[in-house]
Amino acid sequence: MSLTIQEVEQIARLARLELTDEEKARYREQLSAILDHVAQLQRLDTASIPPTASIFSGDSHLRRDEPRPGLPREELLKNAPEQEKGQFKIPPVFE
Repeated sequence: MSLTIQEVEQIARLARLELTDEEKARYREQLSAILDHVAQLQRLDTASIPPTASIFSGDSHLRRDEPRPGLPREELLKNAPEQEKGQFKIPPVFE
C-alpha cells in the first residue's frame, strides 16, 4: 500500500509536524513499507491459534515473598535530615 505525498502531509498536519519535501518523500516510503508489512500480517491464517494473554507460563521464576523483620527505626532515621517523634520530618506540601 503506497501512500501519497498528500496523505503524508495530512498525517504530518495531524501530528503538528512541519516536514521538508525531502522528509515527506522519506516518510512516504517508510510509512508505506510499514503498511505493507501490516497487510502481510493480516493475511496470515490465525484461526487455529488460541488467544494468548502472555507468552510466559503461570509459574513464577522469582523467589517466594516471605515476610522478614525490617530495619530498626533508629537505623532508618539515622541519615534523615530532620526527624520528629520517631518519623521523618519534611517541609509541608501545603501551607
